[in-house]
Amino acid sequence: MERQPKLRSARWLDADTRMGNLHRQRLKQTGYSEQDFRGKPVIGILNTWSELNPCHMHFRERAEDVKRGVWQAGGFPVEIPVASLGEPFMKPTTALYRNLLAIEVEEMIRCHPIDGAVLLGGCDKTTPAMLMGAISVDVPSIFVPAGPMLRAIWRGRPLGSGTDSVVMHNEMRAGRISKQEFDAIEEAGARSAGHCMSMGTASTMTALADVLGFTLLGASSIPAPDSRHARMASQSGRCIVEAVHNDLRPSKMLSRSSFHNAVATLMTLGGSTNAVIHLLALSRRAGLDLTLDDFADASAKVPVLANIKPVGSHLMEDFFEAGGLPALLSEISDLIDGEAQTITGRSLAEGLAGAVRIGDDVIRPRSNPVHDVGGLAILKGSLAPEGCVIKRAAADATLFRHRGPALVFDGLADMQTRLDDESLPVTQDTVLILRNVGPVGGPGMPEWGLIPIPKKLLAQGVSDMVRVTDARMSGTHFGTIVLHVSPEAAVGGPLALIRDGDIVSLDVEQRRIDFEVSGEELERRRAAWRRPEVFHQRGWVKLHQEHVLSASVGCDFDFLERGNPSPEPEIS
Repeated sequence: MERQPKLRSARWLDADTRMGNLHRQRLKQTGYSEQDFRGKPVIGILNTWSELNPCHMHFRERAEDVKRGVWQAGGFPVEIPVASLGEPFMKPTTALYRNLLAIEVEEMIRCHPIDGAVLLGGCDKTTPAMLMGAISVDVPSIFVPAGPMLRAIWRGRPLGSGTDSVVMHNEMRAGRISKQEFDAIEEAGARSAGHCMSMGTASTMTALADVLGFTLLGASSIPAPDSRHARMASQSGRCIVEAVHNDLRPSKMLSRSSFHNAVATLMTLGGSTNAVIHLLALSRRAGLDLTLDDFADASAKVPVLANIKPVGSHLMEDFFEAGGLPALLSEISDLIDGEAQTITGRSLAEGLAGAVRIGDDVIRPRSNPVHDVGGLAILKGSLAPEGCVIKRAAADATLFRHRGPALVFDGLADMQTRLDDESLPVTQDTVLILRNVGPVGGPGMPEWGLIPIPKKLLAQGVSDMVRVTDARMSGTHFGTIVLHVSPEAAVGGPLALIRDGDIVSLDVEQRRIDFEVSGEELERRRAAWRRPEVFHQRGWVKLHQEHVLSASVGCDFDFLERGNPSPEPEIS
């Protein structure tokens, strides 16, 4: 590769001017000598550590591991804190702040003398946010994934974060386990640093960052507490220095093939529905627009081979021990483009050389897939003209063709108030609708899509039913739930017009979701519709609601998704 002739940081540090003198003086103020930084690639380590983000509680140490590698490769590392989007605690949802972190990453790199960036993330929205920012500022960037936590075990039973908490909570609601037992599960559920160890959004998105070429290949599979994770971080520090010398920026690395590889990987992982939104946003930042049709095409031909909860029965620690992402990708090598480039300077195919699948159950061979088609399906129809998504690999196939009357909840509070009322007019054939909880209506499109089964149906043994919403759900969750209905109800999409008793028809095989109301009646309802009182008058939420785009194109802001890379700052 052609070596980078001049470092970006030289504009700050090499100038024989008053400002150049000031920049060098202030670095010396921190205890560094000129030989520490002069003429060396400045590597910004953007760290999302926080005491309210347990997924990232090891990132203080990982930042030091990265620094060690940067120093060894002849670079100058500087650590910069950025927003930490801790999924368990931020309300109503971290998705409301994904674009905020993307802006911060872009601007922190742009305004500082940074030649290359190391992005420390992993908890759900941190991965796409950091990649979005890095793509837009377009400096060489490598992603260090947090890694999954260790598997949880209760009474000899492995538990997947998110997935089994839903199962066990329903068991308690139905009276089949006690509150004391549920409390014991809480004690056992999360026993190390790292993100969810089921195939939720965190594990999905770090795997997709991996296949897009932003990590050392296979880095996403390494459990957070494993010593190999620390060594990966150091190697990432060495790698980014070399990437700076070779000017290996995202714009030189990413292609349509890169994103098609990511979509295929999403399908074979049986990964999170949230990844659809994030990949759409990432591709548009790169000027390589995916559409929902690309996901539909991959879904028809890529089998699910990762036998991991919630689609399968194992957890991420098992996946790593079975060969991890490289072993999985080697099973679908004919369905991906091996010529796609990676931050290492090697092609994806070169990185996969020597990958070995260990065993036949955690990572299945093509001859014995978990599902013979992709884990997700894209639906369209009169209820979702722009599209929506269902995680069919985690749904009840007996409900894939279904007609039933709608029962509509206007927001979370309405649902929580009425759901467990014994007089609720609901049967297992009812289609539960939750609306006004999308990108604008939520605001931020919270993970409220896992509409609970009404208590009286749980007591009857009902474990799944058709549910439809403009919200998202956690990638660790499951059920026959149609998500991301677009356009959303809060902006006047068809979901705003459906009423109790309207017949909803779902046909997953035909990729359809419709409601059976005449055109004349719909026009009457549209004329009577009024915008819900969900709009905020100040701060970030106001900016979000005024500028966020539909889920069908990735929920980025209208002024961020396209255009040239961020302009270089002026230096007086």
